[in-house]
Amino acid sequence: MEDISAKARELREKLSREAEEAGYHLNPDTEFTLMLCEGLAANQERYGYPLCPCRLGSGAKEADLDIICPCDYRDADLDDYGCCYCALYVSAEVAEGKAEVSSIPDRRPPERVGRAEAPPPAAPAVEEVGTVRPARAGSMPVWRCKVCGYLCARDKPPAVCPICKAARERFEPFPI
Repeated sequence: MEDISAKARELREKLSREAEEAGYHLNPDTEFTLMLCEGLAANQERYGYPLCPCRLGSGAKEADLDIICPCDYRDADLDDYGCCYCALYVSAEVAEGKAEVSSIPDRRPPERVGRAEAPPPAAPAVEEVGTVRPARAGSMPVWRCKVCGYLCARDKPPAVCPICKAARERFEPFPI
């Protein structure tokens, strides 16, 4: 069986490639990112999914979905703090050495930490043809990329469209 360090190096290369293709950046500190990738690889072996190495998971995939890397909180953390909670992903400013990474608060609700039971199922995203609603009424706005039509539900649109790579400015609120 391949050792964790070799898996971590492969994972770092894969994540770096995927991040670049999607308009994201990995932390430029190679030794640090390898350490995080070792944690991701260990959690992949332990749980069967790449649980964030900086958070306490339950070991039940349904309960941990929000903290499987890249976690649900990554984009908001990048917008507000320049890095995600574990600092694997960083903003362009940090990647270019124009800003520093610092400790940030965890956005994960405390009631989700270490819970083994799965969260309640979400309501269907589509009620009828042509009517798109967020998973929970009033949970967050929906944004549409004006270039390719990509839709996402979050507080702010992504910095870069994961489909066509259009900048945040090319997103518009999508009526629900």
